[in-house]
Amino acid sequence: MISKITIDKVYETSRLEEVIGDFVQLKKSGSNFKGLSPFSDERSPSFMVSPVKQIWKDFSSGKGGNVVAFLMEHEHFTYPEAIKYLAKKYNIEVEETEQSNEQKEQASERESMYLVSEFAQTHFKEMLWESELGKAIGLSYFKERGFTDETIKKFELGYCLDQWDGFTTAALDKGYKLEYLAKTGLTIVKEDPNNPNGSRKFDRFKGRVMFPIHSLSGRVLGFGGRILTNDKKAAKYLNSPESDIYHKSKVLYGIYHAKQSIAKEDNCYLVEGYTDVIQFVQRGINNVVSSSGTALTPEQIRLINRLTKNITVLFDGDAAGLRASLRGIDLILEQGMNVRVCTFPEGEDPDSFAKNNELEDVMNYLNDNSKDFIQFKASLLVKEANNDPIKRADTVRDIVNSIAKIPDRIQKEIYIQECAQIMNISEAVLYNTLAQIGKKEEKNIQATPKEEQKAFDVVRNTDEQKEEKVDVQYLLERKIIESLMLYGNHKEQFEDLVLKENEAGDLVLEPELSEIKVYEKIYLDLQEDEIELANEDFRNMYSRLIEALNEKEEFSITNFVNGLEQEMANQISSILMEEERYKLDDWERKEIFPKSKEIGVAQLVSETILTLRCFLIKKRMNTLQNTTQEPNRDNREALEEIMNYIQLNKLLNQKLNRVLS
Repeated sequence: MISKITIDKVYETSRLEEVIGDFVQLKKSGSNFKGLSPFSDERSPSFMVSPVKQIWKDFSSGKGGNVVAFLMEHEHFTYPEAIKYLAKKYNIEVEETEQSNEQKEQASERESMYLVSEFAQTHFKEMLWESELGKAIGLSYFKERGFTDETIKKFELGYCLDQWDGFTTAALDKGYKLEYLAKTGLTIVKEDPNNPNGSRKFDRFKGRVMFPIHSLSGRVLGFGGRILTNDKKAAKYLNSPESDIYHKSKVLYGIYHAKQSIAKEDNCYLVEGYTDVIQFVQRGINNVVSSSGTALTPEQIRLINRLTKNITVLFDGDAAGLRASLRGIDLILEQGMNVRVCTFPEGEDPDSFAKNNELEDVMNYLNDNSKDFIQFKASLLVKEANNDPIKRADTVRDIVNSIAKIPDRIQKEIYIQECAQIMNISEAVLYNTLAQIGKKEEKNIQATPKEEQKAFDVVRNTDEQKEEKVDVQYLLERKIIESLMLYGNHKEQFEDLVLKENEAGDLVLEPELSEIKVYEKIYLDLQEDEIELANEDFRNMYSRLIEALNEKEEFSITNFVNGLEQEMANQISSILMEEERYKLDDWERKEIFPKSKEIGVAQLVSETILTLRCFLIKKRMNTLQNTTQEPNRDNREALEEIMNYIQLNKLLNQKLNRVLS
């Protein structure tokens, strides 16, 4: 268990915008920050972060909460893991009791796989630095590649001894289960032909130097291993197999070390191999990642898209698969990103070029030789066309196909103009080709007129249903919770309306001034009218808020949210961040009359409560009117009550400066 002192210190020290900024590129938006959702595929930012309130809200997925909630949602951390991650980030010492064997066994399967992977990383590092074979073989290899001790330690490189089951035996001796060694792919388990009840165990990476693959938050997901012998039957590079924690199509090698630099430089260099990344970082270029030898995927591109809109793809000078690699560029364009391409001189790759040149020379080369994707594609394909008119036409069509994938219309137009100049062809022809491609794609998904009408009817009916189903009471109760959160401890001058009978015997509302705290005003008014919030979640929040505000003179939104269960913290975050997404201009059509905070807290709170009273009065009047329709019923009392409610409703609306129709 982590001590409460540590947890409190973590919450006090952590800055939400800094933590989320490690995973999402945030841009200032008023007093808040905004960015692309890390939980869904979107091109318009709907992810909001409030540094003042220390809460976040993702409007595309509905998720929200505090700093720990973000790590639990994004990295699938348990609560203790999130606390430990933050403690490590902010150099806070974690006070905790050691887990017993029984507690270790109770850890989730996913967590067990992480623990096994982390042990493997530690073991491989120890073998590299401390074993004689590791130093003679593995460490010597890395030194030959030009890696310094500092670089080797930074990327936590290691070595798996050339033994059939050296690692597996060490892991089992430490109490790690064979089940998880097999599920992570670190150990290969086969049936033993000589023992039907037994099994044979082999180290997957035996005799290989090890490259641990980290998640965006730094957890070990899997490994890449390079063989050092000339065994033609064995693969040169071997990756961990797919597992619950490692999906190679969703991971980029080096992203953990590169994320801050990518966001800062607003550009990401994309290379092919592990050593390309490491050599670039050692040279001083940190914003670089690798797809680890796999074909680039939309998931990997979206991972970069959270940090920057700009990608520079680096190709080997003699890359045999250069033509096929162009498909990756189209994928990047489809994600609405800007892509440039740079190739190295023949015989060079990012690894060798960074190793053999100084930082200034490497940067100058990248800046001078990085081409816009259309320039690169045109120059490459024109060479292939070699003055053949048919091939040249195919080249133009190929380029326009790429342009068609760009979602932004302005960018499309600019690229069409550029393509026209490079290929010496009229813009009109290119626009026609673009239109044909668009029609072809549209034809594949276009609905028949009848189906379109049905779709329109469904949308229209849905909108009408939404219009009819606006829950006025829900929205007003939500406003009360928001007022308690934001202004609960504020002392304000309230003008209370006291219902009195005048000389003529009519009910009138007379004002009385009092200075009390907002939470006391709300509590007393709801108590006086015996109003209980209808929404169960709001009732729970309301009681927790009143209790917290009553107990402490200084109320902190951050501390309050941090002490809530995840679901309630999410709901509170939604309430506090809602105004960043939705405008309330059309509420008056539904007799909801929200007021801007600029009018003053006292008036805002008073009018919210008065509006809720009016709503409940109308609701009660409707109920009474329905009862008067019942046959053989004496309606005198009900009608008298209705008349009193009508008069009270009129008085309340006069106070709210509203005219009843």
